Order: sequence, then C-alpha cells, then structure tokens
Amino acid sequence: MSQASMPAETTMGYSPPRVTQFSVFLDNRVGRLFDLVRAFDGSGCAICALSVAEASDHAVIRIITNSSKLTRQILRNANATFSERDVLVVELSRGHTISSLCLSLLGAEINIHFAYSLMLRPNGTPTIALSVDDTDLAGQVLRRKEFRLFGEADISDPH
Repeated sequence: MSQASMPAETTMGYSPPRVTQFSVFLDNRVGRLFDLVRAFDGSGCAICALSVAEASDHAVIRIITNSSKLTRQILRNANATFSERDVLVVELSRGHTISSLCLSLLGAEINIHFAYSLMLRPNGTPTIALSVDDTDLAGQVLRRKEFRLFGEADISDPH
C-alpha cells in the first residue's frame, strides 16, 4: 500500500497500544512454575496471561501482568532469567473472530509468532495476546478492521 493511500493515522505515525510480555526461563523441574507464580502473591501485580512452553531441560513461561514495572522488580528479586517483548492484546468480540483476525494479518503479510488468551480480560470479552513480525503495522491493520486493542492500563484485575 502506498503512503498516499494509507489512512491519516498511519502516515502520522499511529502506534498501537502495547503490552509487555515477559518470557521467564526456568529449569524444567517440579515446583518451578509454582515458585514463579507464588512470587506474585500479595504483590499487587496480577498475572493476566500465562503460557508454558517446555523442553526436556527447560521451560519458557510467558506472562503478561497488569504492571510491567512491578513484574520486572518481582522477577529480579527472584533472580529469574527473563526477556521482554511488546505484544498486542486484541479483543475478539462484535463479530471479530480468530479467523477474521488471522485473515486481516495475512492480507498484510504479517506473521504471527505465537498467540495465547488472557485470563483477566477487559470487559469480560475473549481477548488474545499476539506476537507478530511488525507490531505497528499489525496494530494499524487491526484498527482499520475495527478490532479493539488494549494497553497495560486496560488489563487490570477487576476485583
């Protein structure tokens, strides 16, 4: 798509809301996941999404919380090895489905690296976290297709 045919917000540098995802690297031993999630108990930092990918000797735990600042502090205090990346958090409602989301990104030739659902969801609606090739372009495409995107401030514990 040429610059001339793109919507004004794209040419003006629209940047979608993003959420920080933490990838925590753990030894694949009994109790390590419990130790990780227990570190968040009583901290005021809620785990909103969790994904576990394991191999024979290690596991990668992907988490999204309602406070990236507190999460960094908790993980450092626990001496955890972790990395961070921006992901998009997308609401699937009002006729928006996984299929229409994938089709929208496919049309823009954007690859999805991984996706998982949120446990604490804004508005109580189905919500998915996406890691993609180009977060800005994906956010612009999804916004044009009228998907709702959430930032960190939108995903807090409703209790």
